[in-house]
Amino acid sequence: MKIALGQFAVAPEWRVNLDQCVSLIERAAAEGAGLLILPESIIAADMHDPGITVRTAQMLDGPFVSGLVNALAGKALSVICCIATPAVPALTHNCQIVLDATGVVACYRKLHLYDAFNMKESNDYVPGTELPPIVQVGDIRVGLMTCYDVRFPEVARSLVVRGADLLSVPAAWVRGPGKEWHWEVMVTARALENTCYVAAVGECGPRNIGCSMLVDPMGVAVARAGSGPDLLFANVDKERMRATREVLPVLANRRFKDPELRAPQE
Repeated sequence: MKIALGQFAVAPEWRVNLDQCVSLIERAAAEGAGLLILPESIIAADMHDPGITVRTAQMLDGPFVSGLVNALAGKALSVICCIATPAVPALTHNCQIVLDATGVVACYRKLHLYDAFNMKESNDYVPGTELPPIVQVGDIRVGLMTCYDVRFPEVARSLVVRGADLLSVPAAWVRGPGKEWHWEVMVTARALENTCYVAAVGECGPRNIGCSMLVDPMGVAVARAGSGPDLLFANVDKERMRATREVLPVLANRRFKDPELRAPQE
């Protein structure tokens, strides 16, 4: 299946970002892609406005998601992206959603909040409490992970042992010393140690690195973006994955139990 990775800089105004996403949908569909993956937190962003995430959050049936679904009408294309949705009684959820022309197919609330490197995502978000789902897109089973989740190998392993062929990783990976290297190492490791595909799509712009990439089951980056807006196309090949697992049977050879989600109070 051909997939598309759409990298762009998120603006402070949600309508501008919706227009950008619709343009990427049109371009991905025109090239015959079956799946378009977009970055994290795409409703609105402004590094100089710390309250923008909570203030601009929308429900899953709000105008932003509805605009994406309307753009998918008549297209054999699914879209994966992340938006902030209101939480009760306050703050928001960081939701990775899967959309097609029928509406919202799946939603994953980010487990691991980015309270690291002098940032505190928990000021804006409430963490999820459930393992991410796996969604069938064409003949590919897609497991959902979000940004900081890629630093936790248990998330990827949980998805792969449940049958995921491709891991979707929308992100807003913050710049900093060595951070591009962290991104490349983590994304590549999750693909290689699980002999699966990983599609990691980063927001670009003044704060974040971009650097979207699709890594195959042998750890090879088959598509890679730089630091500016881009739309990449590449194929996810189940035969490539099968052949890799035949010569590199790490999943069959492992000695550990499947990972489990720890209860919040533990």
